[in-house]
Amino acid sequence: MASTVTSSEKPAATSRPGYGQLLRTRGAWTFLVPGFAARQPFAMLTLSIVLLVQHTTGSYGAAGAVAAVTGVSMALFAPYSGRLADRYGQRAVLVPGVLAHTLSGVTLTALALADAPLWALFAAAVPTGASVPQVGPMVRARWGVKLKDSPLMNTAAAFESVTDEFTFVVGPLLATALCTTVDPAAGLLAEATLTLVGGLLFAAQKGTQPEVAADRRTRVKHASALTVPGVRVLIVMFVGIGSVFGGMQVSLAAFSESIDRPALNGVLYGVFAAGNMLAGIACGAIAWKTAPQRRLLIGYTALALTASALWTAHSALLLAALGLLVGMSIAPSLITGYTLVDDLVPAGARTEAFTWLTGAVALGQAAAVTVAGQLEDRLWDGAGFLVPMGGTLLALITLLALRSRLVPAPRGRTVARGVGHRAPVAVD
Repeated sequence: MASTVTSSEKPAATSRPGYGQLLRTRGAWTFLVPGFAARQPFAMLTLSIVLLVQHTTGSYGAAGAVAAVTGVSMALFAPYSGRLADRYGQRAVLVPGVLAHTLSGVTLTALALADAPLWALFAAAVPTGASVPQVGPMVRARWGVKLKDSPLMNTAAAFESVTDEFTFVVGPLLATALCTTVDPAAGLLAEATLTLVGGLLFAAQKGTQPEVAADRRTRVKHASALTVPGVRVLIVMFVGIGSVFGGMQVSLAAFSESIDRPALNGVLYGVFAAGNMLAGIACGAIAWKTAPQRRLLIGYTALALTASALWTAHSALLLAALGLLVGMSIAPSLITGYTLVDDLVPAGARTEAFTWLTGAVALGQAAAVTVAGQLEDRLWDGAGFLVPMGGTLLALITLLALRSRLVPAPRGRTVARGVGHRAPVAVD
């Protein structure tokens, strides 16, 4: 029968979910390995731009603004990339995107080294951000196909969060090392190279990408995952998470520069990302009995409280300790948010939903690097840490006020007009 699932494809629901079971899923490694290489550059991009432009202009404000343009472009275009991937297939979207991103990144590097005016850097930053390959959401969508109705979905969400954060451990360290010991442009050039090689290898794995239904290719009108109320709440929450990433990237770089130890930047950011990664590993190993909505509220409250303490740190040791706690608070929110997408959004719109969340992080990061850069230039050292505090507190207020929208609609009801059905389905 077509509905029969072999044990090699989907572990039995009676087994306790775990990473070992997850990684034994048939075909998983064929997209995990190239997917990891293809998403590594995402962790390098913003910091590489900040370090390069700050070196050529001498201003964290200018560096943050260029990085922000990249982030805003990514946030605006990522959901459309996700919708196209849902409609035409991941490979059809990924290959031209990878080529465009590589060319744009090299162009931005050349302009920065040539001391081009700021408007020229902005112009190059737009396509650089718009073409960032959305490999993370694509990997999550592939897990959704492999593990449909499996208890391992939460484990997969945790595994993906751990993978993301591992890249944010390695990426900043690699970008900082290349920019400070090799050449200020080396980080961005390495990012472009990894995008090209990893992205093309991932695109070559056609056997594991979600199938595209014929009606999805030909249908003229497509409802967006954004029409699901819970997705909009998650977007606000993920913008707050992005404010932590962006605010810390600029502020940690400025702090390291202020104590004349620029190489410390990668270490401090690595500690922050390591906390996120360790918490993600723990979240995936636990068989949760608490409802995901409640876990999200608890985790995000912890994030807002720890992020609010960052601006008080005046030593590298204290900053590392607080960064570790902030990182450990981010993982539960990220994992639970991505897990809720599987409950809130039909399979045909999940890649788009994931890219909305990824884009929200990029948008929050873009706004944060801009504001944090201005605060570091105009106020005191460490003023940029006020950005993660403000971003997470505002998002927490929104989450508390609209938490009821995160409850999935009962089975059999239409989640949103046109999402999952050609027309609204009547319920008796």
